Amino acid sequence: MQNAALNAHGHPLQYVRIHVTPVALSDALRALPQAGFLGTNLTIPHKQAALHFVDELSKEARLMGAINTVAIRDGKLHGYNTDGPGFAAAIKEVFGVELGSLRVLILGGAGGAGRAITVQCALAGCPQIIMANRNSGKGEDLADEIRGQLGQQIMAISMDPSEVAEALATSDLIVNATPLGMKTLDESPLPEGTESALTGHHLVYDTVYSGGTTALLIQAQEAGARSANGLTMLLHQGALANEIWFSEPAPLEIMRQALSS
Repeated sequence: MQNAALNAHGHPLQYVRIHVTPVALSDALRALPQAGFLGTNLTIPHKQAALHFVDELSKEARLMGAINTVAIRDGKLHGYNTDGPGFAAAIKEVFGVELGSLRVLILGGAGGAGRAITVQCALAGCPQIIMANRNSGKGEDLADEIRGQLGQQIMAISMDPSEVAEALATSDLIVNATPLGMKTLDESPLPEGTESALTGHHLVYDTVYSGGTTALLIQAQEAGARSANGLTMLLHQGALANEIWFSEPAPLEIMRQALSS
């Protein structure tokens, strides 16, 4: 989709994939300006580590604890996180509502993309934000940080079925930010026994965008809930990265067509 965007705007450039090991990340990033790069995207497992290897960080990226986009300006590396804003744009597109109007339950909300989504929900002013994590202490630490920096009330719970079922009852939007669903045989991120708490009033967004459906999306369909996978988030975070690099509106529909082809 990025090459389609480059072609659409007449940029004589190419978006390429480079495999970098964790131990080589710092050297790889520092080599980009000399190699003529304008920027890069980062994915697992580099999003958090890369924070320490850039020269400047956006406020949102610092709070999200990770970057997925680097822009190179005057030889310096500027780090951004487009996962959170891309998620907000995806929710608006697929469900037709503003993120800030929803009560949100984020499964795996304290790590990786989940942290970016949780912070974005806080920035959007969601009336209720609940994170459910296997490591409840990690969730409490992030909740304390968000309260301290944004003054937003947020609750951290464990994946205990009774806690998750109670959170489902008071939430509008359910988000899967765990890796569960990336493999065909993965189970649902909802604890066993809580799927009955899903109703037709829920909106379910699974950030997994690999081919096919996921166990969570099947549960949502059976409950009559509106649901979507993470392809729209991938599209919008990519479009935002493109806008950061070139300071011009991204050709969203061309990128969407390339992504779906």
